[in-house]
Amino acid sequence: MIDIDQPVSLLGGLAPARFMRRHWHKTPLLVRKAWPGITPPLTRMELFALAARDDVESRLVVRNGRRWSLRQGPLPRRALPPLSQARWTLLAQGLDLHVDAAHELLSHFRFVPAARLDDLMLSYASDGGGVGPHIDSYDVFLLQVSGRRRWRYGRCAKPLLRDDVPLKMLSRFEPTESHLLEPGDMLYLPPGWAHEGTAVGGDCMTASIGFRAPTEAELARVLLERLADEAGNGESRRYRDAGQRATAQPGVVPSALHAFAQRSLARAIARPGAVARALGPIDAIVTHSFGGPAVGVALSNGFSVRRIVLIANDSATTSITAS
Repeated sequence: MIDIDQPVSLLGGLAPARFMRRHWHKTPLLVRKAWPGITPPLTRMELFALAARDDVESRLVVRNGRRWSLRQGPLPRRALPPLSQARWTLLAQGLDLHVDAAHELLSHFRFVPAARLDDLMLSYASDGGGVGPHIDSYDVFLLQVSGRRRWRYGRCAKPLLRDDVPLKMLSRFEPTESHLLEPGDMLYLPPGWAHEGTAVGGDCMTASIGFRAPTEAELARVLLERLADEAGNGESRRYRDAGQRATAQPGVVPSALHAFAQRSLARAIARPGAVARALGPIDAIVTHSFGGPAVGVALSNGFSVRRIVLIANDSATTSITAS
């Protein structure tokens, strides 16, 4: 159990409660020496082996001048460029589901509700590797676990995407901040901040701890599915229309059926604890869809949400060095 009022080096000497009030969903935070002596949750070769598995979502991004290529996993070792080749990146999603050390790393961020947790993604990059300038729709902690990466970021009022690359990459990027992160350094970015991370030197590994939130429509859709499943487990009233007359407009839904539908929905929501049970305990974590269509969040009770786009905040960056 984390003491949310106790200052922690992970947040640059801020207590989690203060961090949530001051920065969460509002302003970036750069923390030097957030995790002194950090080691990667797995070796480079172990990461390559994971990327070759069918049950691990992985991506390979390669840059050649202004041209970019994206290959979906599984990725056998022979599919990866030589270590000496510059400007390529390997990304593995949901690392916490497969590596105990990654799962333990996530425990240090349990001051945020688990319902918001997405997953831990690990990226490996050769010199100059990255995925280009982009905007995320979620809160993210970017923790450097080996090598060095330069992060450039800034506000972006009207994001426009390039149409000539297989990634969701900004066509115009005007960063206002630039910081080189060493192992143990961490950068927090709220949703909507344009950013680009580029490896400086080889053997660069960055852990991305992401937190998502559903839109009203997404949440309503999946909750209604769960409520319908629960309603079907017990006795349920059936619609009856013994008084229905012949109609010259068969495409029009009868008013009695409209009323029956509204009463059915009201009863489903009104059952004691129905919405709480539909939300349920949250254990498993979402997978990403890098540069592709959105994918659902898999939770312990089948609850599912999809990715969203949030609006950037207008506040400035704070930089903190842990003592």
